[in-house]
Amino acid sequence: MIKSLLIANRGEIACRIIRTARSMGIRTVAVYSDADAKALHVRSADEAVHIGPSPARESYLVGEKIIAAAKATGAEAIHPGYGFLSENAEFAQAVIDAGLIWVGPKPASITAMGLKDAAKQLMAAAGVPVTPGYMGENQDPAFLANQAAEIGYPVLIKAVAGGGGKGMRKVEAAADFADALASCQREAAASFGNAHVLIEKYIQRPRHIEVQVFGDTHGNVVHLFERDCSLQRRHQKVIEEAPAPGMDDATREALCAAAVKAAKAVDYVGAGTIEFIADASEGLRADRIWFMEMNTRLQVEHPVTEEITGVDLVEWQLRVAGGEPLPKRQDELSINGWAMEARLYAEDPAKGFLPSIGEVSTFEIAAPARIDAAVEDGDSISPFYDPMIAKIIVHGDKRADALRKLLKACSMTQVSSVKTNAAFLKRLVGHQLFASAEIDTGFITQHAADLEKPEALIEALLDDATTLLLGKTLSRGRWPGPSIDHSYFDRFESEPWRQNFGFRLNADWNHEIAFVADGQTVRRELPDDYFERRVEARVRSDGGVVFREGAALVVQTRWDGSGRGAHAGDGAILAPMPGKVIAVEVTAGDTVTKGQKLLVLEAMKMEHALTAPFDGTVAELTVALGSQVQVEALLVRVEKADD
Repeated sequence: MIKSLLIANRGEIACRIIRTARSMGIRTVAVYSDADAKALHVRSADEAVHIGPSPARESYLVGEKIIAAAKATGAEAIHPGYGFLSENAEFAQAVIDAGLIWVGPKPASITAMGLKDAAKQLMAAAGVPVTPGYMGENQDPAFLANQAAEIGYPVLIKAVAGGGGKGMRKVEAAADFADALASCQREAAASFGNAHVLIEKYIQRPRHIEVQVFGDTHGNVVHLFERDCSLQRRHQKVIEEAPAPGMDDATREALCAAAVKAAKAVDYVGAGTIEFIADASEGLRADRIWFMEMNTRLQVEHPVTEEITGVDLVEWQLRVAGGEPLPKRQDELSINGWAMEARLYAEDPAKGFLPSIGEVSTFEIAAPARIDAAVEDGDSISPFYDPMIAKIIVHGDKRADALRKLLKACSMTQVSSVKTNAAFLKRLVGHQLFASAEIDTGFITQHAADLEKPEALIEALLDDATTLLLGKTLSRGRWPGPSIDHSYFDRFESEPWRQNFGFRLNADWNHEIAFVADGQTVRRELPDDYFERRVEARVRSDGGVVFREGAALVVQTRWDGSGRGAHAGDGAILAPMPGKVIAVEVTAGDTVTKGQKLLVLEAMKMEHALTAPFDGTVAELTVALGSQVQVEALLVRVEKADD
């Protein structure tokens, strides 16, 4: 049995591994960058080692520093988590060469499955069905365009070394291919150091089905059934569930058998996932499901498999890495109930899901759910890493039971001062078509209008904010009852209440309040029931935060009549985070239309397109190609066209 373990990762997965290791009596060592010096995974481990500056390429991606940290602390083994170096065969070999235990598959297996094109060729040879496409070495743009035309549009461009939705673009028509290819290659080079791509036929009604496999050093390989990860945004999974809805026993048996065959083809050891794409136009059928790729690591969504099988996959990893056989045979594994997981991100759906950075003032999910979190109250979200802050996991006897629990958990999520996608998740889980399992990987895009923040929720939040400000001196913004202490209103004669409430002694009450909400000035008529209403809120000295259905609204009583100096309503496009301008699509004086791409910002290893908020003219352009910008820097200002 392993006695001490270094976790070569950060965030929620590092915390997740630490919990299981501690339950097994294993001493844990965390590593951290400058940005993570006070992070939760650092506080949770028995020991922590600083490994460098904040950028991952100078810390978490430097294998030599991680191995040195393991040696210095006496750690016997290294667990890579997911992302970073988890699928780097050279790092895995270096760990082994250093005399340490690698908690993962053999380096040769990682190499065999590491490049999507080579992996597909290997799987085809092993008798595993693969999707049609081009997987060759020729990367000439004109040649790739011809291959795409032969395959037939729409096609999917995928980085051969990619993962996590990075380096992937769907292309609908030949006219869009060149731009999509260039963007895909830039992102792939930045994320993986490899710009090579493959071209696949895009399945029109695809579902993402994957199978959890596990092998040991004694020649045993089992599967732990399938997961459905079809709800995605920009190829990034959002909601995962197990088992897959609509999967009959015969299809499940064929699919899982193919996954085990794939694992055995590369002599696989440890936890891995075989990802398939299914054409769901006629339901799930074994002859309409094809191999996509293998992830030679633990997946983000592994908890849903744990919930339906009762297995701790991290414990299995540690036992197998220590030389033990698999704890269970295939005939001892079964599906129990239904599980769902939602990924909670620090991002702003109102701004195209751009990451939201800063301090997490409040983090609370008061619901009966498993929460695998990366943060607590007072922690910070930096611009250097993936903005996922937690996973919300639920289990029920049936799919409908799990769905109700997840809906409640998303609705009860309270996070501030960063923005999150909790309200978006709540609407997604509550969508009628998701409830009936009529899903595919294009679901979020197809139903974007339904999933946008509804006007009714915005109005309700503003009403809550009004009530909060009237009762802000009471604990957590709660009114004690219908009785009124009229002396409460005496304060309105002094600043800032006089200008906020339009109130003077011996004058008529004008039933209006002005305040700042999320940086913008708001004027509201007072609700008739403001003395009886209850508001769930966190109160600050000058305002507070109101929560409703997963959404949060920061309100302040201080008001200068103008609100924030620059916001989307003014046509000001601000940098959502520090980053580099990698494309500028307009010049000053250009006429633009709502939604038109203005420029592209590279941050957190992803490309973020910033678009025009309305029809108008580019009045100001403050950046150029290659500019490095800080958060909230003014990039472009668009003047609204006359109606």
